[in-house]
Amino acid sequence: MWSTFFVTDEEGRTVGPASPGGGAAPGGAPQGAGAMSSLMTGRSTFGGNKRRRTTSTGHSLSEAQEGKIKLAFFVAIVGVVLTVLGMGTEFWVELSPPKGFYNNQTCLTAHYGLWKGCTKTLWVSDIDPERASCGPAELHGESNCTYFKFFTTGENAVMFQKTTRKNLNVAAAMLALLSLFLMVMGAICITMALSKEIVFFLKPASVCFILSGVLVLATLMVFHQSVLAFLASDHTVPLHHELSWSVTCIGCAAGVLIVGGVLFLLLALPYSPWRRCLPQKDSSS
Repeated sequence: MWSTFFVTDEEGRTVGPASPGGGAAPGGAPQGAGAMSSLMTGRSTFGGNKRRRTTSTGHSLSEAQEGKIKLAFFVAIVGVVLTVLGMGTEFWVELSPPKGFYNNQTCLTAHYGLWKGCTKTLWVSDIDPERASCGPAELHGESNCTYFKFFTTGENAVMFQKTTRKNLNVAAAMLALLSLFLMVMGAICITMALSKEIVFFLKPASVCFILSGVLVLATLMVFHQSVLAFLASDHTVPLHHELSWSVTCIGCAAGVLIVGGVLFLLLALPYSPWRRCLPQKDSSS
C-alpha cells in the first residue's frame, strides 16, 4: 500500500504530494528535486538564510529605518543623560550676600538643588574685586552639604534666615521623578521596537519622551517659583541669587527630549512627511 505525504514551504502552503522514493507528482517535477532545490535556495522552514521578522503591518524594518531609529534614540539618550546630570547636582541656584556683610576676611555663600543644599565659606581675597556679592560657589572654601529634611520629617530648610517652601520643593522633585519614569518607559519601547521590529512601539515612545521633556520644563518653573518664595520669606539679609549650570543642563535636556520624541513620531508615520510636503519633480519637467 502506497502512502502519500505532502511537502510544505516556510509559510505553511502545500507545494504538492510527494510519492514514495522521491517520485514525480502528476504534471510536475520530481518532488525530491523540488525539496532539494527548496533547501538549497533557503526556502524551507529549516536551514538556509533566516528571514527578517515582519511587523504587525506585515513590513519588516529596513536597514535605513533601523538606522534612523537608532539615531533618534541616541538623541533621546543625550537628553536623558543631561537630565540625570542636572537632577543629581545641587547647583540649581546660588545665593550670596554682600562680601562685607559678615566680616572683611570671609563671606558665606550657598547653593542648592532638588535634594540638598550646601553652604560654603570663602575668603574675600579670593573673590573678584569688581564683584559686589560673595561667590561664585565654585571657588575653593570650606563646604557643608546636607539633604533637605522636608522629604523625610517634613521640616523646612533655613538658610540666611530665610525659609524654604516645602510644598513647592516637593512638587518640583516629584515632577522630576515622574519625568525620569517616562524616560525609562520610552527607552523600553524603543528597545522593543528594535528587538521585535515592531514600528507600533515608536508611538508610545514618542509620547513618553515628549511628555518627559514637558515635565522637565515644568520642574524648572516650579523650582524657580520656590526660589522666589524662599527669597520673599525674610528680608533681613539681602541676597543676590542666580541660576547655575545645573539649570542649564536641565533646560537643554528638556529641548533634546522633545526633539527626540518628535523624531520618533515622524518615524512612526506610515508615510514620509517630507515627500508629502516636497513632492519630487518628474525628470521630464
